[in-house]
Amino acid sequence: MSETTVTVESAAVEASSCCGSCGTSAGAAPAAGSARTSVFQVKGMTCGHCVSSVTAELKKIDGVEDVAVDLATGRVTVGSTLPLADSAVAAALDEAGYDLVGRVEG
Repeated sequence: MSETTVTVESAAVEASSCCGSCGTSAGAAPAAGSARTSVFQVKGMTCGHCVSSVTAELKKIDGVEDVAVDLATGRVTVGSTLPLADSAVAAALDEAGYDLVGRVEG
């Protein structure tokens, strides 16, 4: 029975971080102080290193204040003070090594 528990726990760790050594996680939702919130579907993210790379590149875009990555769904929520052009987001994600699938509406 404990073997099943270990398997379940391992699966949960894999979803949030590749090895846990970098201390990254899925992240929280952007702060309420951000004037705009945009959600993007991103392809290829699998671990904490992915979260770090995506977050770092997106934060280089003018106006971006907060980035939250949900590895389970592949959604990235960005809080910004300026409107975000999909082309700028796509370029940042490409630089990080991932693909923008599109903007999530609603």
